[in-house]
Amino acid sequence: MTTRTAPLSSTVFDSILFRDAFGTAKMRALFSDYALVQRYIDVEVALAKAQARVGVIPADAAAVIASESLIERIDFDHMREETDIVGYPILPLVHQLVGMCGEAGRYVHWGATTQDIMDTAVALQVRDALDSIDADIRELRSILVDLSKKYRDTPMAGRTHLQQALPITFGYKAAIWLAMFDRHQQRLAQLRPRVAVVEFAGAAGTLASLGDKGFEVQEALAAELHLGVPATTWHVARDGFAEAVNLLALVTGSLGKIATDIMIMASNEFGEVYEPFVKGRGASSTMPQKRNPISSELMLAAAKAVRQQAGLMVDAMIQDFERATGPWHAEWIAIPESFILASGALHQAKFALGGLIVDTDRMKHNLGISRGLIVAEAVMMQMAPYTGRQQAHDIVYDACRAVNESGGTLAEALAALPEVTRHFDRSAIDAMTDPANYLGLAPQMVDRAVALSTGI
Repeated sequence: MTTRTAPLSSTVFDSILFRDAFGTAKMRALFSDYALVQRYIDVEVALAKAQARVGVIPADAAAVIASESLIERIDFDHMREETDIVGYPILPLVHQLVGMCGEAGRYVHWGATTQDIMDTAVALQVRDALDSIDADIRELRSILVDLSKKYRDTPMAGRTHLQQALPITFGYKAAIWLAMFDRHQQRLAQLRPRVAVVEFAGAAGTLASLGDKGFEVQEALAAELHLGVPATTWHVARDGFAEAVNLLALVTGSLGKIATDIMIMASNEFGEVYEPFVKGRGASSTMPQKRNPISSELMLAAAKAVRQQAGLMVDAMIQDFERATGPWHAEWIAIPESFILASGALHQAKFALGGLIVDTDRMKHNLGISRGLIVAEAVMMQMAPYTGRQQAHDIVYDACRAVNESGGTLAEALAALPEVTRHFDRSAIDAMTDPANYLGLAPQMVDRAVALSTGI
């Protein structure tokens, strides 16, 4: 008889049902317990090597620490039990590493404090996670470049306050999305050297336990781990990690904006775009006709969740004196969750936008539902040289009222006004009420956005 173990996960991040909706396997692996403890060990080993290099501990002791400190030998159950008592995982880890290293164990964790190891390990995780986010954004930008170019000249209704305003092109809309992610790519590059820095400063951040060797050890440790050297201790200066999570809030905020556009445009009343068709995706349990925009919904949910974590990280910046009493712990929640959510949202965006179905005929149809009123400004501006701006406004206003009250099109209403036919024949009226002739510089903005994007 086959027995099955019931899934026991309690959050979406490790749920067998939801983990791939709200995250990616790659990002979950980067922030797994296993990866975190490995990073703790990496830092302890790198510290021993750095101290041996500058003569603080014997070189043979560092060699033993490097060869014997193996994660495969960690008793995770015992480490968990001891962590529950201590409140932090480093002392329990050090106890086990000391046991692994024999006589050399006396030099494990030399001159360090718990937060040095934990902060540096998280800096390594964040550095790697930012590399993953960077690659995702680059892929997404490539997709948006293609959309911008393909639909550069495809007219559609531009909408303000959810009302049709003026004609734009779908390529112009995609180019606006593209420019947001161009800026995010730049922000990420600017952020990386501020956050990928070593933390090694000792109990109160003064490196007192290492005498005059403190800076040498700190610099050697940074070199071992390929991290930068900070100007000062950052035990209680948490702006780097806070900036990283707030960048993720900006990234997911932009994804939420795109998701909102797609969801509204995919509604039956608009019908202009659809997420890629996959049999069964977005299906309803009771309404067979439904095709819900699932990826967009997940992107929007992630945007809201990461925004909350960004606020938590800013709140966690307010720390007391030289080592904090509690705000630091909030980072342990916010950092992994934010990166997993952002990674998941970018994955959903690449899927949705990479296979986006664009109904150009429906866009054209929707442009016509106002019966020409969407280009009322165009008519006013073309009449103004003949009548003056205010009189042109009043003439077009009367024509719009006639359309709203009596039916017909704006072109027909204008053709019935002597003030208009005095200056324009019917073909000219038809031309200036054609939405495709009033796109402004939308196509040229696409060209500029794409050109600028290629340089990033």
